[in-house]
Amino acid sequence: MYLLSLGILVALLVTLTGATSTFSPARPPALPLAVKSPYLNTWLSAGRDGGNGGYLAGEWPTFWEGQITGWAGLIRVDGSVYTWMGLPGSTTVNQTAYEYTSTKSIFTMHIEDAVEMKITFLSPITPNDLRRQSLVFSYLDVSVSSLDGQSHDVQVYTDISAEWISGDRSAIAQWDFGVTGDGVAYHKVHRQTALLFSENRDQGEWGDWYWATDNETSLTYQTGADVDVRGTFSSSGKLNNSNDANYRAISTNWPVFGFAHDLGSVNSASSVLFSIGLAQTDAIQYTGNTSSLAPVPSLWTSYFHTALDALDFFHHDYEESNRLCSNLDDQVARDSIAAAGQNYLTITSLSARQAFAATQLCGTPENPYLFMKEISSNGNMNTVDVIFPAHPVFLYTNPELLNLIMKPLFEIQASGHYPNAYAMHDIGAHYPNATGHPDGNDEPMPLEECGNMVIMALAYALKSKDTDYLTEHYSLLRQWTNYLVDDALYPANQISTDDFAGPLANQTNLALKGIIGIEAMSVIGNMTTNTADANNLTNYAHDYITNWQTLGIARNTDYPHATLSYGSNDSHGLLYNLYTDRELGLNLVPQSVYDMQSAFYPTIKETFGVPLDTRHQYTKADWELFAAAIASTSTRDMFISLLADWINETPTNRALTDLYDTVSGDYPQITFIARPVMGAAFALLLLNEGM
Repeated sequence: MYLLSLGILVALLVTLTGATSTFSPARPPALPLAVKSPYLNTWLSAGRDGGNGGYLAGEWPTFWEGQITGWAGLIRVDGSVYTWMGLPGSTTVNQTAYEYTSTKSIFTMHIEDAVEMKITFLSPITPNDLRRQSLVFSYLDVSVSSLDGQSHDVQVYTDISAEWISGDRSAIAQWDFGVTGDGVAYHKVHRQTALLFSENRDQGEWGDWYWATDNETSLTYQTGADVDVRGTFSSSGKLNNSNDANYRAISTNWPVFGFAHDLGSVNSASSVLFSIGLAQTDAIQYTGNTSSLAPVPSLWTSYFHTALDALDFFHHDYEESNRLCSNLDDQVARDSIAAAGQNYLTITSLSARQAFAATQLCGTPENPYLFMKEISSNGNMNTVDVIFPAHPVFLYTNPELLNLIMKPLFEIQASGHYPNAYAMHDIGAHYPNATGHPDGNDEPMPLEECGNMVIMALAYALKSKDTDYLTEHYSLLRQWTNYLVDDALYPANQISTDDFAGPLANQTNLALKGIIGIEAMSVIGNMTTNTADANNLTNYAHDYITNWQTLGIARNTDYPHATLSYGSNDSHGLLYNLYTDRELGLNLVPQSVYDMQSAFYPTIKETFGVPLDTRHQYTKADWELFAAAIASTSTRDMFISLLADWINETPTNRALTDLYDTVSGDYPQITFIARPVMGAAFALLLLNEGM
């Protein structure tokens, strides 16, 4: 007797029941639903060893961290009730297709071969429109049409539960129902006692959640216990327009906030639109260039007087937002396929929402900031070695975003509120509190972060053509380069961005980052008329790179390659820091090094990729994508094909991880989820676009 894996069993069951779905361009480990910010970050588990294989009906959506964010969808067709989202208990629809783009997840559902549903989750990415990008809202569009040419009596229902408002299920929820001046009906839900700038299981514990739709004559609403509200719709096709004012704990009779639209007799397509979002007037605490902690408003508050004004705008903006996002989808698709084919688009289009959803725009239009959460790994804010792998997606979509995300790092250090001479690791140990590190006790990655800051400063200036930026920050950049000059060629025993692998002296790849950083500073010197510095530093960089090729390359082997550390000729690692030499157009590193690594990587590949280094069989997807971007065509395609295969076949069941086992495809002992580092997927697109 054979034992079936859960994934195979699910596939067999849906085949027997006729509920098979296609997945395009892939079936990822989790499907993005409302993925817009660190707190609006809900997915559908689809893994082979968890979840139900990617079917919207029959599985509760979850917050990235894993807890349920109750979101249900029911439909009545000619008096019969079916579930199209979540797990409320009725017969499920037949999902026939799922497709994702950079901004959308689109499900196609069939009901008894009579009615078709098109369900679109749109989490807008508008990188060149900060007003729109600042809104922490997402759309759900439900379109219904006849399949058999006959008219059908149809009612559509959705609700959210109070689980969205807090990670503490014993927290008391409070809610209200209202209609805006522009005809948007909404449920407003929040913690009865807000805990400002705090989290529980990574969910924000303050702010108002809005669940909204058009206030049409066909609309009914209801607030109450989940079984009561859903039961009312199931029995009658409508709700009773009541607002249960018995405020209570999230887990006490599970309060839900429902809407029902009566579409009447449906033949041609008929649509209803819903919006979900979070309004936090103040989103971040930040020390900035002072020694005191102060709240920083969400950027949207500069454009809208109230949260209801923002909701009104967002909900009525669907057509334009959808157009802008479709343009971005098309751009990413066109550029990705031209760069490396369909497998590459599988990766880029899955990574876009995830990277942007780790960020929040704050401040004012005159003084904006982009704050980033190091999601899942430790919650640090604006972590330099997380911005570094993510930075290609920002430079590709709008270089100003990289400026805004680096801005607080420069402000704090230029103000003297960080005592170390090397670059700071992050601006706060845990989001959303950017307290800085006035004691200097941040995670010590001196060579890593000095190199990253200098490299990214030049990358931004080249892409934006903003030389004044380099002049403004020259003093700090030069200070950090002094550290590189002292430590880059022979790195002290220290951790790199891959801190989970532990410290190591004389790391070959880390040394390369420092040497490239020195040459980048030489370019900065020339761009800012500091020619003496430029000449001095380029001499160091060229001398170091010559020595590095002797120290860090194993040549007595069939396939010469860069080692993990100097003198360890039996070791190897992904030489991902080489990417920035090509990105910045430095031409510091000889082409022979690129060719050498391209020839070597295929000799050590495993089922799902190339291991990060010889210490483990796990790898980092972001670094594979950096390595792929500068490899030969065949080696590039190898990296991308293996990663696309992993996305389709991984047993992981949560938002895209960047750390996985290259043999099993599963998580290693460490679990990274939904991290912004997957912005690295755009590394090749950035190179093709040019500076």
